[in-house]
Amino acid sequence: MIENEAGLNNRKISKVAKAGVTEYLHSGVSGETRRRRETVNVKPLADRVIVKPLEAEEVKKGSIIIPDTAKEKPQQGEIIAVGPGKMTDGKREEMEVKVGDKVLYGKYAGTEVTIDDAEYMIMRESDILAIL
Repeated sequence: MIENEAGLNNRKISKVAKAGVTEYLHSGVSGETRRRRETVNVKPLADRVIVKPLEAEEVKKGSIIIPDTAKEKPQQGEIIAVGPGKMTDGKREEMEVKVGDKVLYGKYAGTEVTIDDAEYMIMRESDILAIL
């Protein structure tokens, strides 16, 4: 779900992240604000996270444009929702990633899912290689 509020000139962009919600606040010269809010109505379990893959860059070789079917899957994304953490010996381990983090993950990590006509990946925290 994406929500927009009235606004004009996009001069300053700030980001607020909460569990399952990412808000982008755009402040214009006139002081008006436009807000884009992305929410997912899915809560991951245990040590799983929901990642929105970043758009793959268009690849050109000389004057030849590589078709979409031949492009590699993106390996970077933004954390949209985080589970509560894994249980070990009756104690819950805290997650190292948080909502809003940009991450690098393995090429074949996770499961691709479609939620509200948007593509997401659900993966374990251990599938994440690095925080960017």
